[in-house]
Amino acid sequence: MSVLEEKLSNKTSVVGIVGLGYVGLPLCVAFAQAGFRVIGFDIDQKKVQSVNKGNSYISDVSSQSLLLQVENRRFQATADQSRIKEVDVICICVPTPLTKTKEPDLTYVVNESEIISKYIHKEQLVILESTTYPGTTREVVEPILERSGLKSGLHFFLAFSPEKVDPGNIKYSLKNTPKVVGGVDSESTRLATLFYRHVADVVLPVSSAEVAEMVKVFENVFRNVNIALVNELAQLCEAMGLSVWEVIDTASSKPFGYMPFYPGPGVGGHCIPLDPYYLASKAKEYDFHTRFIELAAEINERMPYVVTTRIVEALNACDKSIKGAKLLVLGITFKKDVADDRESPILKMINLLEEKGAQVSYNDPYIPQIKNSKKPSISVELTEERLSSADCVIIGTDHSLYEYQNIVDSARLVFDTRGITRNLKNKNILRLGEGKHWTSWEEREHILKEPLKETVKEPIKVREYRTASNSQ
Repeated sequence: MSVLEEKLSNKTSVVGIVGLGYVGLPLCVAFAQAGFRVIGFDIDQKKVQSVNKGNSYISDVSSQSLLLQVENRRFQATADQSRIKEVDVICICVPTPLTKTKEPDLTYVVNESEIISKYIHKEQLVILESTTYPGTTREVVEPILERSGLKSGLHFFLAFSPEKVDPGNIKYSLKNTPKVVGGVDSESTRLATLFYRHVADVVLPVSSAEVAEMVKVFENVFRNVNIALVNELAQLCEAMGLSVWEVIDTASSKPFGYMPFYPGPGVGGHCIPLDPYYLASKAKEYDFHTRFIELAAEINERMPYVVTTRIVEALNACDKSIKGAKLLVLGITFKKDVADDRESPILKMINLLEEKGAQVSYNDPYIPQIKNSKKPSISVELTEERLSSADCVIIGTDHSLYEYQNIVDSARLVFDTRGITRNLKNKNILRLGEGKHWTSWEEREHILKEPLKETVKEPIKVREYRTASNSQ
């Protein structure tokens, strides 16, 4: 038994995790809870300070569980990457964005690999978790690490294990989601498998790092393609005067050969909007063009434009120009019930509406301020007065905490991008994917020209929700 294997078996190895975001922080806490001593690395001093005070900024990690590991001296954070020499296992959980021309940007992976190469030592295991294209671990990370003079598979070990984080998912976590592991050699695979068995119920070793990398991008491309399919179906149903929501709900009754996907204003988060381009870029090295995959990505990218056009048309039907229209957007995160607006298509939609001259405000209890937009904005209080005075209320993200019946009753016109109101009977609702037709001009005039209700200043009823700092 090697020194590293013995340390992994008896939990005396020190674990280092680089990047304390949505992937890295939960991983740190999981290994600390399993009995390892963990050092978390991040260049963001605010994150480091927050972690060391036991204050979580990630919804999937409660402050209580984080503080417990900090107080037990199982986990501490630092910005000093020279301390990488202290650890036995290094997990790289850094961002892998796209360039402006939608090419893979491995800057963070490359920079971190160069730092690790300065401090790497014998009997050390390095694992890349950042989503990327097949070949990154062997072709990009390994050569940089070997600049140290140490040889992969002989002096140190290298593997890829894709993160599988679903923010806000209370059913599936790191523990009960199978963990895929693929090394650049068989010993690296074996050691990485041993390592992850301490925190995951099921660990699935595969034949190579490339297979593990392909597994990750395929999972997200699969979702992207199917979402694109229903987004295109939604547009067809609108043209045909049908409801895509009724079609999907009814098709879901089939017990085999089908799984439901739902349309929306686009896709968001770190993986689904990016992974198709990572795979497409790699495919070009083999003179292979992933036309089907790239088309799906294009369809989903166009959805904020599709939704914007529908909203403009809805206002036109009310004899209201988009220029100067008062719009209220409810929910801006890329997914319901999570405090994460990364790559959110709602932000793109808001920018498009503002470019057309609309006055847009938003409410999202999970995102008090939009920081990464052209015009910084603060979440407004959700009152009946604000709802009733808006020319159109747009349901951008279908958070569970909203009382939709109250919202629809208070608003003059509602545009629902998520289908969350499909069981409500109010006639002032328009939905993405539905060919809504007024039954008569008289009905339309009655709904749209009805006098505004007397307003009140009390907040509209909203269910209590938990933030990352107080969730248990």
